[in-house]
Amino acid sequence: MQLETYISDLLYRYDCVTVPGFGAFLTQRVSAKVHDSTSSFYPPKKVLSFNEQLQNNDGLLISYLSEVEKIPFEVASKKVDKYVKSIKSFLVQGETISFNNIGELMLNADGNMIFEPSYHINYLTDSFGLTQFVSKDIKRITYKKEVEVIEETTPIAITPERRKSRTKPFLKYAAIAVIALTVGGLTASKYYLDDIDNHNQLAIENANEDLDRRVQEATFVIDNPLPAVTLSVEKQTGNYHVIAGAFRVEENSTKKVEELRELGYKARKIGVNKYGLHQVVYASYSNRLDALNSLRKIKQEHNSEAWLLVKALN
Repeated sequence: MQLETYISDLLYRYDCVTVPGFGAFLTQRVSAKVHDSTSSFYPPKKVLSFNEQLQNNDGLLISYLSEVEKIPFEVASKKVDKYVKSIKSFLVQGETISFNNIGELMLNADGNMIFEPSYHINYLTDSFGLTQFVSKDIKRITYKKEVEVIEETTPIAITPERRKSRTKPFLKYAAIAVIALTVGGLTASKYYLDDIDNHNQLAIENANEDLDRRVQEATFVIDNPLPAVTLSVEKQTGNYHVIAGAFRVEENSTKKVEELRELGYKARKIGVNKYGLHQVVYASYSNRLDALNSLRKIKQEHNSEAWLLVKALN
């Protein structure tokens, strides 16, 4: 039984996945960070940890196993119990248990559980498509010392200049005349514009009255009406979306949708996440089990990196 596969699927959507009688795998969201010495950028992610004290059966893992393998809840519970017993026996013998895409578990000298998480997978769906990268150093050129040297060798002194007023009296009278002509011109222009506005408003009202009269008197008769056309458009609904990819450039997401539709998938774009990535889905489902079956088939036949997003779209 590939129990780690089911645990990995649930870690994308839940912060705690408990294996009854064994322990719980926990996730904690951490923000993006930049390493100062290496200039490396790390996107937001979920950090994995393991708590041996949380062993009570919350039904999450058993229910998921029951739905995927289509077996009764009691049968699924017994399969998990058997699997846990085999794991514990290997741990007691000093072996290291490796969970694919999750991490490794072992016992120390005191018999306590030690968990080493896997770092090559990010369970934070909002960070899909974001990877670690290293930024080049930015070199800044400072000219402060050169400016200080120039100021010491060539000091600059600014002395205010005084000018004697030579304004002649006749210029004052000319300025008064210009102001008077300007005010008079503005007054006349305003009166003329107001008269034009009143005339235009009256013409618009008369035209509207004539148009209303013509519409009331008109009779519309269609001798040969066209037959009604009914279009049937299939609209995908549901909160379970099989993600094909997320793209920074919208044109690439459009090309991806066209490519998948040519292959027979009901592909579409479901919007932009908070990191500005355009998300493309193979299809959306209302039933959770149908979505999981479709995801498994797509991983086997087309894209091993496809994953399931549970989200209510507006």
